[in-house]
Amino acid sequence: MQPPAGSRRDSPGFEGAVSGLGLPDVIQLNGLNRFSGCVTVEHDLKTGRLFFRDGEIIHAEHGDRTGEAAFYEIMQWPGGRFSLEPNVTTTSHSIDRSWKFLLMEAARLQDEGKSGRAAEPTPPQARQPVARPGKAATVAARVRQVPGVAHAVILTKEGVRLEDDSSQGEALEGQTAYLTLVGKRVGEILGTGEIVAAAVRGAEQSLLLLASRQYYLSILVLAGSDLGVVETEVRRLLMSAH
Repeated sequence: MQPPAGSRRDSPGFEGAVSGLGLPDVIQLNGLNRFSGCVTVEHDLKTGRLFFRDGEIIHAEHGDRTGEAAFYEIMQWPGGRFSLEPNVTTTSHSIDRSWKFLLMEAARLQDEGKSGRAAEPTPPQARQPVARPGKAATVAARVRQVPGVAHAVILTKEGVRLEDDSSQGEALEGQTAYLTLVGKRVGEILGTGEIVAAAVRGAEQSLLLLASRQYYLSILVLAGSDLGVVETEVRRLLMSAH
């Protein structure tokens, strides 16, 4: 379904190239900024559309495909161009999962497709949290007490944030989704598999990511703090928690 012609003509937007991580970048920014509108992606003679409402993707379409199937196919395109049109709406609602989960799932499907394994989307019931939420909250709270830590959250591998409804937790969740996506691409390029630890240094804050089989522990580190010292203290705390 295409948006009404009048909506598209009256909506200011911009165009850009999609290459490498370009489209995931656009999706992440739209999610964090709670964008509402349409992103149209064109590759060769193919056109796909992603509809956002308050930062979440609610509908995707490409040819005769809609929903997650259309989204994952669009994400596999190696390049193209996109146009972003604010306030373009749709009455269709074919996607319920978060943009963070969709990005990580798209990366997983791409990795499995390149390795020659059969790639099937994760069924809805598989994305439910499998840990005891109380324990996750306790661990995250203890990590926040480590000197130099501004905030910490625990997420499932499907991107579900556990027991943290704060604005800091929401922002950290989005940053974690993007970092895990980059980590998977780096692991693919280097042939090392999934990255189990990563750190990104910033001018004001740094991000530390530790991964287990089922969870991500994402830690925001204050500027001026020694990232190595913070990581050592966090690992010592985690070892003592078992």
